[in-house]
Amino acid sequence: MTISEFPFGSWPTPITSEFVVTAAVRLGEVRVDGTDIYWSEGRPTEGGRTQIVRRNADGTVTDLLPEGMDARTAVHEYGGAAWWVHDGVLWFANWADQRLYRLAPGGGPVPLTPVPAEPRGLRYGDGELAPDGTAVVAVRESHPAGGRGAIDVRNEIVRLFADRASLPEVLVSGPDFVVAPRLSPDGGSLALVSWDHPSMPWDDTVLRVRDLTTGVDTVVAGGPGESVLEPRWQADGSLLFLSDRTGWWNLYRWTPDGTVAPMIELKAEIGMPAWQLGSARYAVLDDGSIVFARWSDGYDGLGIRRPDGSVADLDLPFSAISAIERAGAAAVVMVAATAATELGVYRIEFVDGTPHVETLRPPRELGLDPDSVSVPEPISFASVDGTGAPRTGHALFYPPASSRYRGPAGELPPLLVVIHGGPTGSAVPMLSLQAQYWTSRGFAVVDVNYGGSTGYGRNYRDLLEGAWGVVDVADCIAAARWLGEHGRVDSRRLAIRGGSAGGYTTLAALARTDTPFAAGADHFGVADLEALAVETHKFESRYLDRLVGEYPARRDIYRERSPIHHVDRLRKPLIVLQGSEDEVVPPNQSEMIVEALRAQRVPVAFLVFEGEQHGFRRAENIRRALDA
Repeated sequence: MTISEFPFGSWPTPITSEFVVTAAVRLGEVRVDGTDIYWSEGRPTEGGRTQIVRRNADGTVTDLLPEGMDARTAVHEYGGAAWWVHDGVLWFANWADQRLYRLAPGGGPVPLTPVPAEPRGLRYGDGELAPDGTAVVAVRESHPAGGRGAIDVRNEIVRLFADRASLPEVLVSGPDFVVAPRLSPDGGSLALVSWDHPSMPWDDTVLRVRDLTTGVDTVVAGGPGESVLEPRWQADGSLLFLSDRTGWWNLYRWTPDGTVAPMIELKAEIGMPAWQLGSARYAVLDDGSIVFARWSDGYDGLGIRRPDGSVADLDLPFSAISAIERAGAAAVVMVAATAATELGVYRIEFVDGTPHVETLRPPRELGLDPDSVSVPEPISFASVDGTGAPRTGHALFYPPASSRYRGPAGELPPLLVVIHGGPTGSAVPMLSLQAQYWTSRGFAVVDVNYGGSTGYGRNYRDLLEGAWGVVDVADCIAAARWLGEHGRVDSRRLAIRGGSAGGYTTLAALARTDTPFAAGADHFGVADLEALAVETHKFESRYLDRLVGEYPARRDIYRERSPIHHVDRLRKPLIVLQGSEDEVVPPNQSEMIVEALRAQRVPVAFLVFEGEQHGFRRAENIRRALDA
């Protein structure tokens, strides 16, 4: 094939915005029910709704939810674990009214929970069926009518009948947050994870077991400086859980005599930040082997703990794993991707200890030339912490890629610096057409795992404490400059974009007199930290206490780090994109920065997407945002 020379950034490409959304789905959680496998699909072409799909043993695939139903919960605003299944019966929270429904084979959805006084005022998620099948336990988040915002929102664990409408019974109340209600095999005890403001679930949580007869709690693990996740009962009455007590989210086992013993100890993250309910990063097989996902040096992967206690990596191509579930005596199913493919659903069976992979729901067949797909390369670079002390930052670098075009001799590509949200998130090493949209045109992309990101241990995650708007900005600038100094990109042509927390970092990086960036894109980002501290939803209403400082005691820091107070420094063209129904970063955050820049006569474009929340789910809006 002839290679043509074209200016970087203007290469012809088949990856248009239409190509990005055509047949696109967001694969989410996976469940196993006997020989049937279930998973969720977020479908942009269906208005962004979440459908539940069942695959029978014979390979037949069926959509379960009727038109108009959407399995999505608004608990914590980020949702997750909105559905579960047993013996062919599906329970799910419906987005429109947030009520819990039961869907039996051959029937229609039947509501189990009352109509709330406030629209969507009672939200349910993270549920499971009791061992005897009579009841469901779940998280309930109550938003009372006429409430005073986050201060009046209540999070509780409730129990209700599994097969008919009832008034839920409150089992646990009191902590600011309660999640992961898991009933013991005999149904007599309830494991749960809780935490209180100002902590987030990756800061300090407590795992406890409540005797449902006596109401007595036993603390299993957690407390100040320890984050505990994913409790899971075993048949013998022991409890597995993840804890970062060593600085890494590893696996432990508790027994009723009070003993806690490590099961898997690695300098790698098995756990992930609990932004959503219902994470599933490990599964136990019949022989006692534990299959787990582990994040290390910017890449995810699979490992196994054998019954003899030995731990080994599995030689499989997956680099991003979002869910793992047991699927029989010696198998698991998972939602996973590789650096060159999107998410798919896979079954892995272990035969004589060797993994055999079966594809249950393949990724999209994109028809792209492999030479035109940019594969992320982990990079590390010198940066500084919040005090200016030297340290190392990390990122994933995507070079331009095309089988048909190359840039002119002696020229280097422009760079788009991408900043993930959270800020306690991470760059994900899987095929993303939103990155390939740029690399196939001759842009380079660097997805920065700035200090505060997950995947490098708790010490790295804690670098952002008191330093949001400092450490993250330093790393984004350092990554761009490192790539320029090493001859990978053109240092004169740098742009920056980010969403949510990444949108704040975008604005903060542009609001510097020494900014190296020529333009920016702010997706529903934070312009005013004070306004965010006062107006955001309950889950994150005290998040800034750790990231910035206590408010209003440290109002000086909030003002100093808010881009809205430094619009005189913002001189670079900016585009701002915002969902009209965003409860996490309210639309006024975008409106205030746009109005201020227009008053300064700085080139700015502003797009508001009606009906969208924190992130864009509808195909037409994804296309419009990408093209804009």
